[in-house]
Amino acid sequence: MDKKDKLRRLKNIEGHIRGIQRMVESDEYCIDLIRQIQAVQGALSKVSAKILNEHLHSCLITAVRGEDPDERERVLREIAEVYEMASKV
Repeated sequence: MDKKDKLRRLKNIEGHIRGIQRMVESDEYCIDLIRQIQAVQGALSKVSAKILNEHLHSCLITAVRGEDPDERERVLREIAEVYEMASKV
């Protein structure tokens, strides 16, 4: 996923969120709101997963193959933190 694709996806999500705001302003049915919010959450999860995958295949590999043990530990700690935060959601 290149930068242009990430931005396109995020702009679509932004538009979707604006639509949800309009639904709230119009007192739309609660279940319809929840469904739209879930759709946004799913879209954000997909973007996040793709960015994480790119990170694992670039930054992480570079750090693991590198000579600096502190850098390896830092990058591995970041990955662990990301997974820990994801489990809290």
